[in-house]
Amino acid sequence: MPRSAPSSTEERSGDAVRRLPAATGLGTNQDAVRRHNLSTVLRLVHSSGGVSRAQLARATGVNRSTIAALVAELVQLGLVVEESFDQTRQLGRPSLLVEPSRGALALVVNPDLDAVRIGLVSLGGHLVTSVRFATVRPPSAQEVVNIVTAVFAGMRSGLDASTRYIGVGLAIPGLVDAEGTVIDAPHLGWRDEPLSQLLSEALGLPVWAANDAVVGVRAQSLFGEGRGVNDLVYLYGGASGIGGGVVSGGRLVDGANGFAGQLGHTHVKSDGVQCDCGVVGCLEAEVTRRELIDAVGLADDDVESLEEVVLRRLEEPGSEELAAIVDRQVQLLAVALRSVVSLLNPSMILLGGFLRILLLARPTELTEAVHASAIRGPREDVAVALAPRSEEPLLVGAAELAFEAILADPASLHAEAAAQS
Repeated sequence: MPRSAPSSTEERSGDAVRRLPAATGLGTNQDAVRRHNLSTVLRLVHSSGGVSRAQLARATGVNRSTIAALVAELVQLGLVVEESFDQTRQLGRPSLLVEPSRGALALVVNPDLDAVRIGLVSLGGHLVTSVRFATVRPPSAQEVVNIVTAVFAGMRSGLDASTRYIGVGLAIPGLVDAEGTVIDAPHLGWRDEPLSQLLSEALGLPVWAANDAVVGVRAQSLFGEGRGVNDLVYLYGGASGIGGGVVSGGRLVDGANGFAGQLGHTHVKSDGVQCDCGVVGCLEAEVTRRELIDAVGLADDDVESLEEVVLRRLEEPGSEELAAIVDRQVQLLAVALRSVVSLLNPSMILLGGFLRILLLARPTELTEAVHASAIRGPREDVAVALAPRSEEPLLVGAAELAFEAILADPASLHAEAAAQS
C-alpha cells in the first residue's frame, strides 16, 4: 500500500537504524535565531524519540559544534538527555543519542460519559502513568476539576520532586473554542463550560483543550500507525459518540473556527434516529457503543472487555442477533467512510475505540464496501486500518497541546525559571 510520506534522514549505529523525520524548518547558525534552532532540534528529538547529533546536523543544516551547544542548552533546561549508543561492533568513540527527557511531563485529561481518564505523558509521546476514574453518571465540569485535582496530587507524590510539569492538555468529546471553553459537549450535558480556566485556577498550571478525536489524530500522525502518512483520517468511537480528525498534506485540518473533523455527524440514514445535534441519521446516532454493550449484556464497569466479548460471542452458536447488529453497523460505517474517501481522498483511515470491533469482525465486508461505493480515483489506494486499542492516543495527543509552547520556544523556560527564583 503506497503511503505519501516526508523525506527522512537515516543513520546506522551497529545493527540499529534510526529514521529521523524531515525538519519542519532548516536551522541556522545566526545567534539571532537561536530560539528557532532550539525549537527545531527539540521537535526532531520529540517526534523521533531519540537521534544522534550527526543526524540533527544533517536534518537541520546546522554544523555539529552549534548542534552540540543547542543540545547542551536543552539538557540544561531538562528537556533532553544524552545516552551512549551500544557500539560493541564499531571502533572509535561511542556516539551519543539525544533523547526526550522523561522528567518533563504534561498532565492529560479525557472526560467521558462513564469515566474521567487522567495521565502523565513525557516528551516523546511516552505515557508514564494513567488512571481511569469511573463515574456513575456524566460528570459536571466542576466534578472533573475535583477528580483531576485529587488524582494529580496522588500522582505527584509518587514522582521525583525535580519533575517539571509543563501544563495540562484536555481531550474533550465535544466542541472547544480557541480559549479552551467547551462550547458544546452534548453527551456530557455541557454548554459554554470554562473548563480550562477552572482547571488552571485549581492546579496553578496552564491548560489547553481540544476535541478528543482531533488530538487523537495528532498523536497517530506523530507517534502511531499514521506516522509518515500525509493524508490521514482518524475516527474514534467512545461512550460519547464518534469523533474524527483529519490530516491533509501533512497538516492538521482545523477549519475556520477550529471545529473541523466532526465526522460523527456524517449523514448515513435518512429515516434514522435523531442525533443529539438535532439532525436525523448521523453516524454517531446510528452506530453506537451502547448498542453493542446491550447486545452482549456487558456491565458498564466491564466495558473495557467489550472488544473481546463481542468477537468471542460472534463465534458462538446463537449469535444471529448480535451478528445482525454488527452487520448493520458495518454497513452504516461504510456509508460514512465512502463520504470521507470521496471528500478527503486520504491514503489511510484509522478506526479506534469501539469502531475497531467492526473492522475486526467484518474486515472484508467493510473494506470492500468502502472500495466498491466510493469514487474510483480516491478509493484506489486508501487503506482502512486499526488504531491502537487503548485510549492512549487521546492522552498522548492531549499532551501535545501542553507541549506546543515549549516545542515552539524551549528558551522560554529560562524566563520561567528566572521569574520563579
